[in-house]
Amino acid sequence: MTSYEQDTGPLGPPWPFTGREDELELVRRSLGAGRQGVLVTGPAGGGKTRLITEAVRGTDCVRVTGTPETSALPFAAFAHLLPGGLSLPGAFRQLAGVRLLVVDDAHLLDEASAALVHQLAVHGRTRLVVAATGPAPLPGAIARLWTGELLTRLALEPLPYDETARLLAGGGLDPLTVRRLHRMCRGDLGLLRDLLGALRASGALHRVPDTGEWSWRGPLPLTATVRDRIAPLLDRPDPDERDTLERLAFAEPLPPHLDEGLDLAVLERLESDGLIQVDDRGTVRLAHPLHGPALRARAGLLRARRLARTAGQCEPALKDEQEELAERIDRLDVREAPAPVGEWLAAGGLPVPAGYAAVRARYSRLRGELREAAAWAREGLRTAPGDASCRTELARAAAESGEAAVVRGDGGLAHYGAVRRGEPAGAAERPAGVLARHAQALADEDGAALDRAAEALAARGLLLFAAEAHAQAARAHRDPRAARLSRTRAVALARRCQGARTPALSGLVLGELTARQRQIVTLAAAGLSNRQIAERLTLSVRTVGNHLYGAYTRLGASDRAALPCLVEEPERKTA
Repeated sequence: MTSYEQDTGPLGPPWPFTGREDELELVRRSLGAGRQGVLVTGPAGGGKTRLITEAVRGTDCVRVTGTPETSALPFAAFAHLLPGGLSLPGAFRQLAGVRLLVVDDAHLLDEASAALVHQLAVHGRTRLVVAATGPAPLPGAIARLWTGELLTRLALEPLPYDETARLLAGGGLDPLTVRRLHRMCRGDLGLLRDLLGALRASGALHRVPDTGEWSWRGPLPLTATVRDRIAPLLDRPDPDERDTLERLAFAEPLPPHLDEGLDLAVLERLESDGLIQVDDRGTVRLAHPLHGPALRARAGLLRARRLARTAGQCEPALKDEQEELAERIDRLDVREAPAPVGEWLAAGGLPVPAGYAAVRARYSRLRGELREAAAWAREGLRTAPGDASCRTELARAAAESGEAAVVRGDGGLAHYGAVRRGEPAGAAERPAGVLARHAQALADEDGAALDRAAEALAARGLLLFAAEAHAQAARAHRDPRAARLSRTRAVALARRCQGARTPALSGLVLGELTARQRQIVTLAAAGLSNRQIAERLTLSVRTVGNHLYGAYTRLGASDRAALPCLVEEPERKTA
């Protein structure tokens, strides 16, 4: 039986596969000896088809797909494989020799096709990989694949921000644009690709003067995919509900309260249907970040002028947002928090006050989001080119990315800088609070205590500090297994820190490479060419290039210029 391959469509070949290593391994294990297969569920555009395609790559498989247009036709999904007029037993006999069947969009299968898939699973000679979109109800026969314990079920979570950023890394987008795209798409890769294509085609992407990256500032393009995603709002039959949704869309930077003239009964209906969210303070927001921009883009020019708020009207809310972020910094609690006002100003290309931009940059930097920290500092400098606080934050972000000298005196974190560099501070200079646990564990050279300090730091959103503590733990542990675990945790956190290159992380990522990759990367970092490395190690130039390419992927580097700071090992103390 030959494979049935799905056309990639007008958008060209798929994006690089990323961020699903654990899920990929689960799918592959489900196809191993003694296993019957897997049912993968998740929202539309979440990457189910791409995951399955990667899992079965290189195998001989048959692929079928459900479609809404043929859901009433018996065995429509199998029409390319079966002659007409067959009964279920006859169709089963025709496909009894199939060893691997891939079923895409199983929630759209006609009843006969769904029953056939179920029978193939029951008899156990065919391994199945089934993808279905939720939360739509599944055909009974498909649902019983899981409830009847015939197949393993994998509920695919949306692709997180870090993996979305890795996916877009080759596009040259500035970090605020990447964050905006991820927030609107929430891991919906189909929507993400659609939006990016529309932005490029419309000329909505513009070069950032200082970095050469591409930025998106302005309205959301109303593509067919966007319209499809906001259909639940547009199809509301009640005009009062539609009017309320549109008013909320224009007020989203300044979320309104229940006493601002909105009909409580209308809000209750919208909340019960999952279209809005109301917090304990009575603040109302649209439930999905895409809905507001889409409704604003859809409104006519005159209505938009009437409902839109000016930048000046945002000043009180922006001040409140800045004070909240500053308070969180003082508490060293920089977990992800909503800050829609500043994002609305930046997304619209409006001036961002330097004071707000500096606080936002520091908040991002403490979270390890170094590229975003630099972007926020540049937003402030665009408004006030001479602002000292924004210039300082820009320099600190560059320093922690290995692009500039370290800037001393980071506010209340000045003494903590020595701890981060691996220099135990004296009792009089030891930082306070959660940072003190890190300092004490470093002074004691206690690997387990350093790991616990790292976990406490990560729980507060201080991901870069946590990565550094785990890296120090890897060097302090006497047990090689504990050291490997600490190193793995450090690398995982460091990859979320947007290119962080600090003393504690130096040389850390070499532990993620194979022995041959480490050997070749070390020589490349010393300045040897591919040919010189090949001659020294008795390898072909092509083999050296392949090893370097694999190493770049693991290290998060784009070329050999970044290798010296990655492979430089910190000095070890001798007894």
